[in-house]
Amino acid sequence: MTMSSKNGKCNQFLYRIVFLHCIVACARGFTFHAGSNMPERLSPSFTSKLSAATVFEGDLNSIPSMEVTTVPQASDTKIGILLLNLGGPETGDDVEGFLYNLFADPDIIRLPPPLAPLQNLIALGISKRRAPKSREAYQSIGGGSPILKYSNAQANLLKKRLRAEYGIDAKTYIAMRYWRPFTEEALEAIERDGIEALVIIPLYPQFSISTSGSSLRVLAEEFAKDAAASTSMVHTVVPSWYDRPGYVGCMASLITKELDSFTEEELERGGGQRHVLFSAHGVPQSYIAAGDPYKKQIEACVAQITAELPEDATVHLSYQSRVGPIEWLRPYTDDVLPRLGKEGVKNLVVVPISFVSEHIETLEEIDIEYRELAEENGIENWRRCPALNTDQTFIEDMADMVVDALMEPVQTVTEACINNNVENVGVEFDTMDMGLASRNEEAEKINGRVAMLGVATTVIVELLSGKSLLHMFGL
Repeated sequence: MTMSSKNGKCNQFLYRIVFLHCIVACARGFTFHAGSNMPERLSPSFTSKLSAATVFEGDLNSIPSMEVTTVPQASDTKIGILLLNLGGPETGDDVEGFLYNLFADPDIIRLPPPLAPLQNLIALGISKRRAPKSREAYQSIGGGSPILKYSNAQANLLKKRLRAEYGIDAKTYIAMRYWRPFTEEALEAIERDGIEALVIIPLYPQFSISTSGSSLRVLAEEFAKDAAASTSMVHTVVPSWYDRPGYVGCMASLITKELDSFTEEELERGGGQRHVLFSAHGVPQSYIAAGDPYKKQIEACVAQITAELPEDATVHLSYQSRVGPIEWLRPYTDDVLPRLGKEGVKNLVVVPISFVSEHIETLEEIDIEYRELAEENGIENWRRCPALNTDQTFIEDMADMVVDALMEPVQTVTEACINNNVENVGVEFDTMDMGLASRNEEAEKINGRVAMLGVATTVIVELLSGKSLLHMFGL
């Protein structure tokens, strides 16, 4: 691919934006005035380029012809990439504040209406009581979460790859949900830099209402607060990317490397067998009943990766980090490991399938807690596949993902939320304008209430029993 053709991809993205909005405006009978407030997906920077189009109304044939020069060139368009992640305390002093932000979020702990006014008080109580134990866990992995370090490294390498491979000089930003840099800080930097086209990528391969959905909800709220800023910038979301061939191939390669590390002696003791356990982050079963696509995406992702593994590898899937009396996705990792031991498994590679960087759940829960459990049950040869971190193939696929997003139809934050059954975003959605298919909203509301009741039950158990709720969130 030549440099001109790579730059052409960005130009095509801008062509698509202008053309799409002309078509939508005309087909729906909208009045489209150049110089007026523009739709969400069209930047006002394009307004002056459409000065010949005083009014578009009703008929496709009424669209005036536009010269190629009316579309900004890629080199003149300020492109940004916003990476979303959970965040984590960098030092022991950060732990209590981080926990408070986490539990004060009604998207994570959504209490029944009568208890909602107590949300901050409950968050304060839990964060103060849990902080000492949580600090100990972070101390066991070096004193703090490495998630920001890895996210920054991923962002910097992504920026370099886009420049080297595609000639795109993009700026990258990190928005953490519960610790610095917060979403608001990232958006302020984006506005200061005058970004005109923003690609939003949650650093979660599979979509869940509790992870990607929560971050996108905050973005929707921030965009609603500052309508002028949000309408001055085209944005598009990549809600999930678990099925990208580059990602699948990268995971398969990392796993195969661990499988190949077993020695002949280890293989002989294990009867020549090699096992792979994909350990995904769990969510309450009630989330799935409420329409969360996470389980289906995890299963599809594991199937695609398995297809690229050596044929003699035996594959298992489990879910970690459950807590409380409510039903979570099964089977549980801490149930599967003893079972595998009883079945005589000696050689095992554990894969943290829903994590792209090392943090408390990989470094402490898997590497320390689960490894000890496995060895207690006779699994002698333990391997753990590393998270993607700054793997070169992963970074290359992320760059390709950005370019693909620029080429594909725009998907806004609100569209991504609704398409993935994220409820009660806190802003009004014009579903007709977004062209979304109708769905049974009443059934989803009932399922959503069931899910929230389950979470509220777990909170009450946390308060009464003192048992940790933190594993649900990777703490």
